[in-house]
Amino acid sequence: NKTGSPLCSQGGVMFLLLQLAHVIEGRLEAALNTVELSTPKFSALTMLVEGGEPLSLSELAEQMTCVRSNITQLVDRLEVDGLVVRVEDPKDRRSVRAAVTVLGRERQAAGARRVKEVQQEVAKAFSGVNTEALERGLEALK
Repeated sequence: NKTGSPLCSQGGVMFLLLQLAHVIEGRLEAALNTVELSTPKFSALTMLVEGGEPLSLSELAEQMTCVRSNITQLVDRLEVDGLVVRVEDPKDRRSVRAAVTVLGRERQAAGARRVKEVQQEVAKAFSGVNTEALERGLEALK
């Protein structure tokens, strides 16, 4: 085994895939860090940009599949960074929506470019891999 990892020598494909996911996640985080974003911040900004309109924190939590309290803290951090603002919900004054700012749109676009670079790097590294087999394995485990 060339990786030197005892997990790979013992466990084969499962540990290799776990190691691969960890490496890709690290590359993604490093790429987003160059534009001063974390993965959660980038995800939230992407949801807001793609949504085309301000989203309630509950909608954002649902789309990101996390609890409302985590979204509140995430939106707090995005607001401090000047990437989103809280706006009143025109249909319900008790509700608050997150709206992406111009800076937030710019930062999300820069993050999207970095994510695309990582995607291309991964695609190049695995150009000979049978992705259909990987997809079948993924479906079998779901």
